[in-house]
Amino acid sequence: MTSEAPAPQTPDQNGHDEPRLPKGCADPLDTAYDVALLDLDGVVYLGGTAIPGAAQALRKAQAAGMRLAYVTNNAFRTPAAIAALLTSFGTPATAQDVVTSAQAAARLLAERLPAGAPVLVVGGSGLRMAVRERGLRPVSTALDRPQAVVQGYWPDLSYSLLAEGGLAVAAGALFVASNGDLTLPGRRGSQPGNGSLIQVIATATGVQPLVAGKPEPPLHRESVLRTGAEHPLVVGDRLDTDIEGAHRVGADSLLVLTGVTGPAEAVLAPPSQRPTYLAEDLAGLLEPHPEVSSADGAFSCGGWTATRTEDQLELSGDGERIDGLRALCAAAWATEGGTVASARSAIQRLEGTG
Repeated sequence: MTSEAPAPQTPDQNGHDEPRLPKGCADPLDTAYDVALLDLDGVVYLGGTAIPGAAQALRKAQAAGMRLAYVTNNAFRTPAAIAALLTSFGTPATAQDVVTSAQAAARLLAERLPAGAPVLVVGGSGLRMAVRERGLRPVSTALDRPQAVVQGYWPDLSYSLLAEGGLAVAAGALFVASNGDLTLPGRRGSQPGNGSLIQVIATATGVQPLVAGKPEPPLHRESVLRTGAEHPLVVGDRLDTDIEGAHRVGADSLLVLTGVTGPAEAVLAPPSQRPTYLAEDLAGLLEPHPEVSSADGAFSCGGWTATRTEDQLELSGDGERIDGLRALCAAAWATEGGTVASARSAIQRLEGTG
């Protein structure tokens, strides 16, 4: 590590987030940070298909000394199954490199329940295994008088299992969810995620679950404990889970544009969801990141300059699309109140270079 990366954002004296601008880093990120905490869907693969160049970038980052941890809100697959999928894409991974929201949820339960306590698992094998590994006893019916109900995404989730979970929660069982993602990305578009599915039990019982996955802190804590990370970099494609999760725990983050979030969403991100760095894809781990310079209300990066006049963002110049996005984000984030309409022409100019 040849230089220190920028310090994470801190709240101002009134408890509000200070405006964040995209940060620069003189060294490649894979030497400035010790561990990359990588989201999977939308970052390494998309809907089960490898994202071009992702595996190669991760191999190079690992060769440069960066340790890789795959941190996912998916509670369905086991770590071994996820590692097998990653290696099939040529991505360096072992089961020990994978941290799931199922593991974070199981730790949360184990910290609140006695050893051997029955837990009704509304989910698949990955969640059941994580609960068992924490010394708890997975069950499938409310007749077992579970002390807790834990729910995670499972494509074969049935009404009968949801009903058992609802009965147990109504009887007083602790309700925990692996994650609260409302949707899952896929090649055909967004599909319902666990955050949508947990509303069945929540609506029926009036009880909202404790959530372990991103953006809540338990999954980040689980990742740091498992990796021993001292200066981690959170890498993701979603503002509301990956980036907000990093923000909540004071970690730096890299937003990649290979999944859910596009340039317009990045420009209009609220303070709690603004990444430290931006990159087109995981190749951004291998590169230094340029500073955005500012003078007289103009923000420049690469060959681009962005300004904000009243409620209108303007972009001039040319060059790499990601540099234009960095300049636009800086102009938008320096003052609040931007709208899609105010950014439309600037985003169209930017997208024309993609």
